[in-house]
Amino acid sequence: MAAERGATVIADRVVAKIAAHAAREALAGAPDDEPGTARSGTARPGTAQPGAQHGQEGPGDLSDGTGGGEPPHATVVVHRDTARVRISLELGYPCDIGARCAAVRRQVIRRVKTLAGMEVPEVAVQVDRLHSSYTRDRDKGRGRVR
Repeated sequence: MAAERGATVIADRVVAKIAAHAAREALAGAPDDEPGTARSGTARPGTAQPGAQHGQEGPGDLSDGTGGGEPPHATVVVHRDTARVRISLELGYPCDIGARCAAVRRQVIRRVKTLAGMEVPEVAVQVDRLHSSYTRDRDKGRGRVR
């Protein structure tokens, strides 16, 4: 019997990494001609994120179609074979915010189910910031005053 052999436990922080990576995949998969999806290709999805805490995937230097901001950040609560996920992200402006969030939800559900074998009944997506190409270009010329 399987119950006699033991159990596999997947930590919250592992599921958070899967969810954050899935969100990056969803955002990077947006068509190139969609407004607000500038891609620099400076880093590859899945690279280690400094500053991550238990059950969280932390911010890092990754531009992946989010409009030049921080990469998605995931917080996860796992109970048995169920994971509740909260994703915080930044998007380029203008873009179809609802469509981008729906794509993130679909990809997070799909990847967590496939890689961790968990059901995901809830994916809350929070858009923390919108980045316009105008303000990004304008701010490039400014240096920090020290």
